[in-house]
Amino acid sequence: MKSPSLTAKDATPRKQVADIVAERIERLIIDGILKVGHPLPSERALCEKLGTSRSALREGLRALRGLGIIETQHGRGSFVARLSADRDASPLMHLFSSQPRTLYDLLEVRAILESEAARLAAQRGTSADFIMIRRRYEEWQGMQTDIDIRSHEELARADHAFHRAINDASHNPVLVHTLQSLSDLMLSSVLASVSNLYHRPVHKRQIDRHHERLYTAVIDRESDKACRIAREHINSLRDTFLELEQEKQRLVRASMRLEADG
Repeated sequence: MKSPSLTAKDATPRKQVADIVAERIERLIIDGILKVGHPLPSERALCEKLGTSRSALREGLRALRGLGIIETQHGRGSFVARLSADRDASPLMHLFSSQPRTLYDLLEVRAILESEAARLAAQRGTSADFIMIRRRYEEWQGMQTDIDIRSHEELARADHAFHRAINDASHNPVLVHTLQSLSDLMLSSVLASVSNLYHRPVHKRQIDRHHERLYTAVIDRESDKACRIAREHINSLRDTFLELEQEKQRLVRASMRLEADG
């Protein structure tokens, strides 16, 4: 539905109209409709969506550029700027990514946040959200038919995209942006799953089953079930990684005893 008109006919002063335009664009960003790094719609499309004039729109965009929310590149147009510090350059992110034990901490955080996101997605998701979730699920599922020729990174990104679609459907901007701020670390945990578990039939079947059950619960709006399955899925990954780590340690100890005996 079109927003109430903000044309020059209004008694509202031009400066205030531009502020309202800026606030509405900010809301589109917070709600995830305008995404970081993505180009803004054309001026005509934005004017129609916001019900405002081009001059008011341009003033609103100018204010957002001044705040660092919008970036404009010559020949490429305007984009939503990265709204948080560069994750790759953050010393904290470097420490997290360099320590193997962080994987278990990260999976604990995922279990807490993503289970709640799944619950909210089942409750609040719109038909458009469910279309996006279905697309991401089918894209991930389609890769399983030729999994042997897919790179680990490609499989991980498809897996991650499915979970992100559910997170986005929670319609809690703070939760969504919190998860997005951890996106690189989240993807690294999915990559660990793909690299270590996808080639193990028993564990791969379990992952597939969890994804199928999670998808169905969200689409069927079974919020408590979706929450439980999301938590079970991530906790099972953590438990499996712990088992593999312990198995590796046993093999090392047995090899050392054999060498000492030899």
